[in-house]
Amino acid sequence: MSSNTPGPQQGPYESQANPYATPTPPAQPPQFPGQPPQYPGAGYPAAPPVHPGMAGMPMQLSNGMGTAALVCGIVGLVCGITYFLWVFAVILGILAIIFGAIGKGKVSRGEANNGGSATAGLVCGIIGMVLPAIYLAALDAALDSIF
Repeated sequence: MSSNTPGPQQGPYESQANPYATPTPPAQPPQFPGQPPQYPGAGYPAAPPVHPGMAGMPMQLSNGMGTAALVCGIVGLVCGITYFLWVFAVILGILAIIFGAIGKGKVSRGEANNGGSATAGLVCGIIGMVLPAIYLAALDAALDSIF
């Protein structure tokens, strides 16, 4: 064996680095006492905002109260028309009036844009509460005239 390097002879695959070996960590600059550790990429400035002139996204409208008032008002009105569901009509009418008032307040502040739905729910809730009262007053008058 005539070789210029002393030691054992290496095979063709032994000269490559071990692919399963633990990688060496990147070199860190010297740390001084009391200085926080530096992380990779800490020296780069922050990315600029997407739209430099804008402060943020506009507020999304919340139309849920007006819609809830309309749904409760319509269902309460239907329950008020049918005499035997008058209890549900009163409960849904109260909810429709509350949701409608809150929805109208949001429309006046510019937080919602469905003022018509809030008003319709408010009106349907009032009518849905008045109808059972009329039915009960008529039933009371009819029972008083019979007995």
